[in-house]
Amino acid sequence: QVQLVESGGGLVQPGGSLRLSCAASGFTFSTYTMSWYRQAPGKERELVATIINIGGSTNYADSMKGRFTISRDNAKNTAYLQMNSLKPEDTAVYYCNARKLGWSYWGQGTQVTVSS
Repeated sequence: QVQLVESGGGLVQPGGSLRLSCAASGFTFSTYTMSWYRQAPGKERELVATIINIGGSTNYADSMKGRFTISRDNAKNTAYLQMNSLKPEDTAVYYCNARKLGWSYWGQGTQVTVSS
C-alpha cells in the first residue's frame, strides 16, 4: 500500500530552523518527482519546492528561495525539506507529495508553527 509519512514539524521561534522528513513506501520512490506543499488556515494549498526523481533539478516558490532546501535520498526512500530563517508567515501544515505521470500521492501533513 502506498504511504507517505511526514515528520519533523513543531514549534520554532522566528529565525529558527526545522528539517522535515517524508518517508515513502509502497511504490518505486526513485522514479517519482517529490514535492512539498503547505496550507495555512484560511488559505489555499501552495507549492513550496519540487525535486525530480534523480535529484538533479529543484524548483522553489519565490518566497522560499534562499531559505528552504529540498533534497532526497533514494536509498532511504525519503525526501527532506530544510527550512531556515523561519518567519511567522511560514506557519502552516506541510504536506509531502509524490507524482509520476497520472499518479499523485499525499501524506497526512505535519504542523509547523513559527512563534515567539
